[in-house]
Formats: sequence, structure tokens, C-alpha cells
Amino acid sequence: MGALSVEPKQNKRELTVKLTDFLIPIDDVPEEARKTIKHWSQMIDYWAVDWDFKNDTFHNQWQSYRTRKDPNIELSAKFEYADAGTYKVVVKVIDILGNDTTKTLDIKVK
Repeated sequence: MGALSVEPKQNKRELTVKLTDFLIPIDDVPEEARKTIKHWSQMIDYWAVDWDFKNDTFHNQWQSYRTRKDPNIELSAKFEYADAGTYKVVVKVIDILGNDTTKTLDIKVK
């Protein structure tokens, strides 16, 4: 199971979520892959955000993923809310082993 750290920053109705750390049990990672990992973000294959999670189905409203052509992923995402209110934001990370880890944030928009 992974450990995900997410930092939210709010400016009026705009929310930025930034991944600040991600850990998976290193013993689970094949040795040949371990040798190539220089930064924690290399353990992430894909991540997505549901900006208004309704406690049922995760809706992928933003995503960043790595490809063979471009192995880098974005570490932050922005969204602007149209209406004030309280929102539940879910960040989901899929690691290089195919496991998913989520983090839920409660955000108040004025």
C-alpha cells in the first residue's frame, strides 16, 4: 500500500493540488526498476483528480500519465470552481506496480 502526500493551495475559487511525496514498499519494486528510480515521482505511472467527488463513483476530471515517449508526469493540477460550496476532492495515484492509492481533501470554496 502506498503513502501519498498532497498539498492543496486555494486562491478564491481556484484550487491547485500538488503531489509532494509518494512512497510504496521498496521491497515490492523489482530490483532492476529500483536502480533506475532517482525521484519519488518515478514510482507513479498515472494520477487523476475528481474535483467534486460525490461518495460514489470516481470521475476522472483531470489526469497526467507517463508514456514511453514522455516519461515525465505533471506534479500539480488546477481547477476553478464555478460555485461556492464545500467540495470533496479525491486524488488517485496508480503506481508502477498497478496499485492505486487515494487521498481525499475537503475544500471550502467561498
